[in-house]
Amino acid sequence: MNMWKRYAKLFLAVLLVAVMAACGNNSSTGSAGGSEGGTQQSQSTGTQSSGAKDEPAAAPADKKIVLGFAQVGAESGWRTANTESIKEAAAAAGIELKFSDAQQKQENQIKAIRSFIQQKVDVIAFSPVVESGWDTVLNEAKEAGIPVILTDRAIDSDDESLYVSFIGSDFVEEGRRAGRWLLEQFKDATEPVNIVELQGTTGSAPAIDRKAGFEEIIKENPNLQIIASQTGDFTRAKGKEVMQSFLQAHKDIDVLYAHNDDMGLGAIQAIEAAGLVPGKDIIIITVDAVRDGMQAAAEGKINFIVECNPLLGPQLMDAVKAVVEGREVPKRIVTEEGTFTSEEAKAALPTRKY
Repeated sequence: MNMWKRYAKLFLAVLLVAVMAACGNNSSTGSAGGSEGGTQQSQSTGTQSSGAKDEPAAAPADKKIVLGFAQVGAESGWRTANTESIKEAAAAAGIELKFSDAQQKQENQIKAIRSFIQQKVDVIAFSPVVESGWDTVLNEAKEAGIPVILTDRAIDSDDESLYVSFIGSDFVEEGRRAGRWLLEQFKDATEPVNIVELQGTTGSAPAIDRKAGFEEIIKENPNLQIIASQTGDFTRAKGKEVMQSFLQAHKDIDVLYAHNDDMGLGAIQAIEAAGLVPGKDIIIITVDAVRDGMQAAAEGKINFIVECNPLLGPQLMDAVKAVVEGREVPKRIVTEEGTFTSEEAKAALPTRKY
């Protein structure tokens, strides 16, 4: 009996130890589980809190897009209309616009682009003053991960990865349209037709391309001859000055081809000052079709205008949004444009938007 009592006591002791150990383990597990549960809750709460703070940056739809735009300048009525279109379209699209006027100087545009890079804008857009010399600064934008969109004017770089899209006119085709109209007007000419040309800013895409397209067409008739060609910098004042020089140097000018309306309007002042009748004594062809040019055409002082649409703002904002959202954008977006004779300009003028 004593032996059984000893075994019973031993058994009870062992059982008590086992129970106590089990309780201790359960308490430990419960404590650990509570600690882990608290950590997870804290991390989860922290993550949610962090996510709530970072949500605007993580969701492009909720973050206001910032566009840096470097404009050529304000050298013409066309450029003024172009600037207004971009500003109005940005406001309508809810895009923050950082705008810079380069005053027709490439170095100013390059400084502006570098400033946009430093400010970490979402997209950079610009209308190049001239075609060449952009690779270095555009590579800087590329390295910073900022996409670039060209508007109105192209660049001559071999590296097309430096920009995502080019929105604007086909300047060569504009020159061709001017040439085709002139070719038709003088299709029966048997004597030389003397042409003077007011070019745009030297080295700029429209100046190069409008000249090339025009010459490509008029060479079909050897009687159509360009006897003088000089830059008028796309300005009315310079157009007048250069036309005065042309009139002094050449007494037999039949046609003036001006690369934009403003130079043509300046030339009209010089022609009238010389006692000649613009549109009759000298046939005048211009490019742009801004309101002042259309008015001169309606009055018969300009015979033919090739349109170059400056209202690129809405197309630019659509492209900016697409780029930011990661959607595909066409590499080349050509604007739709027409041409105007004097009678067509008179009919279109009342509803003209620029």
